[in-house]
Amino acid sequence: MSSDSAADIPVEEGLFSALDFFILSILAGMAGYWYFFKNKKQEQPTFKKLTVQPVQGRVNDPSFINKMKSSGRNVIVFYGSQTGTAEEFAGRLAKDAQGYGMKGMVADPEECEMDNLSSLPEIENALAIFCMATYGEGDPTDNAQEFYNWLQNGESDLTGMKFAVFGLGNKTYEHYNAMGVYVDKRLEELGAERIFDLGLGDDDANIEEDFVTWREKFWPAVCEHFGVQATGDQVNIRQYSLTEHDDLTAEKCYKGEIARLGSFGNQKPPYDAKNPFLAPVNVNRELHKGGDRSCMHIEFDITGSKIRYEAGDHVAVYPVNDPDLVELIGKRLEVDLGQMFTLTNVDEEASKKHPFPCPTTYRTAFSHYLDITGTPRTHILRELAEYAQDQKDKDFLNKLSSSTPEGKTLYSDWVVKDRRNITAILEDLPSVKPPIDHLCELLPRLQARYYSISSSPKVNPTSIHITAVVVKYNTKTDRTMKGVATNWLALKRPTNGIKPTVPVYVRKSQFRLPFKANTPVIMIGPGTGVAPFRGFIQERNFLKKEGKPVGDTVLYFGCRHKSQDYLYEDELEEYTKDGTLTKVHLAFSRDGPDKIYVQHLLRENMEETWKMLERGGHIYVCGDARNMARDVHETLEKIIRECGNMDKEKATNYVKQMQNKGRYSCDVNSPHGGNPHGGQLLIWEMTDKLWTLGDLDHDDHLTLAEFEREFITNYDHDGSGCVVSHEFVHQWQHNFLDTHQASVHVFQHFDRNSDGAICHVDTQALFTAVDQNQNNLIEKTEFDGLLLYVYGKLPLP
Repeated sequence: MSSDSAADIPVEEGLFSALDFFILSILAGMAGYWYFFKNKKQEQPTFKKLTVQPVQGRVNDPSFINKMKSSGRNVIVFYGSQTGTAEEFAGRLAKDAQGYGMKGMVADPEECEMDNLSSLPEIENALAIFCMATYGEGDPTDNAQEFYNWLQNGESDLTGMKFAVFGLGNKTYEHYNAMGVYVDKRLEELGAERIFDLGLGDDDANIEEDFVTWREKFWPAVCEHFGVQATGDQVNIRQYSLTEHDDLTAEKCYKGEIARLGSFGNQKPPYDAKNPFLAPVNVNRELHKGGDRSCMHIEFDITGSKIRYEAGDHVAVYPVNDPDLVELIGKRLEVDLGQMFTLTNVDEEASKKHPFPCPTTYRTAFSHYLDITGTPRTHILRELAEYAQDQKDKDFLNKLSSSTPEGKTLYSDWVVKDRRNITAILEDLPSVKPPIDHLCELLPRLQARYYSISSSPKVNPTSIHITAVVVKYNTKTDRTMKGVATNWLALKRPTNGIKPTVPVYVRKSQFRLPFKANTPVIMIGPGTGVAPFRGFIQERNFLKKEGKPVGDTVLYFGCRHKSQDYLYEDELEEYTKDGTLTKVHLAFSRDGPDKIYVQHLLRENMEETWKMLERGGHIYVCGDARNMARDVHETLEKIIRECGNMDKEKATNYVKQMQNKGRYSCDVNSPHGGNPHGGQLLIWEMTDKLWTLGDLDHDDHLTLAEFEREFITNYDHDGSGCVVSHEFVHQWQHNFLDTHQASVHVFQHFDRNSDGAICHVDTQALFTAVDQNQNNLIEKTEFDGLLLYVYGKLPLP
C-alpha cells in the first residue's frame, strides 16, 4: 500500500503542476494581450470630410459637355418636372432634333454641373432647351431647386450660349409659370442668346395644345438661326430595346418597388419618394352620412418607421391601377402579362437606363409604373398610327395627332373632353395593335398622389390621417372613370385583424400654424379642404389641455348638405363646446333656396375678420384653386379696403405683406394639377420648425439633452450615437426642402471638429456657443441665431 501510495504521489503532483502551468500560461497570455492591445487607447474612427467641389476636367468627367462631345450631340434639353410632364416634353424635343439634322439628349439639372453651360458654345450649333414646370406658389420643382439657386447666386458668363424655354404652369395659381419666366429672363441677363420666344403651357386648359403650338413654330426658328434644314426624317425612333426573360427567378424581378429591388420585403429607413414605407391601414371609414358620393377617413400606421410629420404636411401615396383595365390591355394586345422583360435605353450616354424599374412583368408595369387612365398626348397617338391595320384608323390617328387647327379641335373633343384613356382608344380603334413593349415605352409614369394630412403628431405620433373623396363619374362615351388612387384606397380596409398596406412617404409643406399658439387664426376649408385644419385644431386642443394660452381659432367650412356631407361634424361640435374652436361658420350650399359658400360667410363677418388680422392673425385657405380660393382672395382684399379704409393698391400691398410674413397661406389644388406646395423653407420657418421638434415639453427653452436629441437622435438612423454626412444631409433635405449643397453646408457647420460626423462633442461645443446667457439653457432668441449663423446671416460668438 505504502509503496503504491509513494509511487502515485509524484505522478499526481506532476500532472497537477503541468495543468497548473498550462492555465497560468493562458492567463499570462491574456494579461499580455490586454496590456499591449486592449489597454491601449482605442483609435477613434476618422471620417473623410465631405466637400462640395466643382468637377475639373477629369478624363471620367460626367459633365454633360463631355457627353455631348463624345456622342456628337449639339442639343441638350433640361427639364424641371414634378409630375413627369416636363420630362416627357423634354424627351419629345430631344427626339425631334434628329429630324432637323441635329442630335439631342435629355438632362436632369439636378444631376448636372450647370456651370458647364458656359462651355456650351464650344460645340458647333449647340442649343440648350429648358422645359421648366412651376410648382406651388411660384416655386421650382424639386429637381430644379439647385439650378434655381445657381441662377440666383451664379455669376457665370453665358455669352455665346443659345437657348429657348418652354414653361409649364397653371393659371389658377397666382404665380403662373413663374419658373419658366424667371429662367428665360435670368439666362438672358447672364449673357445667353434667346433664339425663340418663351412658351407658356397652361395645365388648367390644354397644355398639350400649348406645347404643340409652340413646338411647331420653334423648330423652323431653329432652322433659320443655325442655317439647317428639316431632313424629313420624322420617323418613329424607338428609345428602348426589349429583352424578354424566361430564366429569371421571381426574386430578381421588380414587383412595384420604386427604386431598390426587394425594398417592399426588406424595409429600411429613411423613407422618401424612392423608398416609400409600407404603412398598414388601421382605419378606413366612411364620412358621408348619405347621398351617392363617398368620402374616406383613412389612418396609416407609421409605428417604427421613424417617419416624422407636422400638421399641414402632405403624405404621398403610390397607387395601383385597376386590375380590370390592366387585364383588358393584355387581352386586347393578345400578350401574356406574366412575361418578364427589360427595356434598356439604346442611348448609352443617357442617365435614365430604363423607363421604370426593370426587369419586371408586363402586368406589374401596367399596374404600378404606367399611367393608363390619363388622356394620351398627341405624340403617343401619332406613333400608335403606325400599328393601325385599318387605313381608316390610321388616317384618323394621324389627323388626331396633327398640329392643324382641325387636328387640335378633334384631339380636344375626341380625347380630352370625352376623357378617352389608352384602353378606350384601343377599344374604339380595334385595328390598332401596338407591340406591348412599345406601349410601355410611350406611356408616362404613374405618379404618386398627394393628400393633406388631417392629423397632428402631438395627438397621433404613430399614425397619419387623410380625408379623400372617391372619384368616380361617367364620361360622354358612357364609360365609368375612376380616380386611380381613391378607388384603390377604398379597397384597403382592415378585415379580420389583417391590415392591408399602402406605400407612403411624407412631403414637407410650408402650411404651418403660427409659432406662437396665442396668435389668432382663421381657417377656410370647404369639403375635404378641412383636412389640414383638423390637424391644426387637434394641435391647438392639445396645447390648450396643457395649459398653454391659445388664440382665437375660427373655422369656415362648407359642403352641399348638412345631413349628408358635413365632415367630422361630431368632432367640430365637441371642439366648439370645449372652446378650442372659437367659432365655426357653416355654409351648406344646397340646403337653402340660394347657394351659400364660405366666401359669402367671410364677407358677412368682415368686422370679425379685420379685427383678427389687425391683432396679427393668420389666415389659411385650403381647397379648390380655380374658384373658391380666388373668390376668398378677392373677398379678403375687399374686407381690407372697406374695414381698413384703404384704396385698392394699399389693400393689395397689405395682402402681399401678409403673404411675405407667412400670415396668409394657401394649400390649394387645381382639378388638373397636383398638390401645389414645394420650395425651400425660409430661415425663420426652419428655426420655428426646429424649435418645435426640440422643445417637446413646451417649457420655452432647450437643455443640452434636448439639443442633442434634436441634432443627433433625430438623424441617427443606425443608432451609432453619431450622425455621418449622408444620414444628416438626406434627412435635412427632406425636412426643410433644402438643396443637397446647402444641406452639406449645414452639416459642415454642425460638425465642429471636422471629423466627418456630428457627435456629442460637436453638439456640446455648438450648444455652448449658442448659449450666450451661459445658463446651460438655450432660449428661443438664442436658437433663432443658430441658423442665421449657419446660413451666413450673423456671426456666432
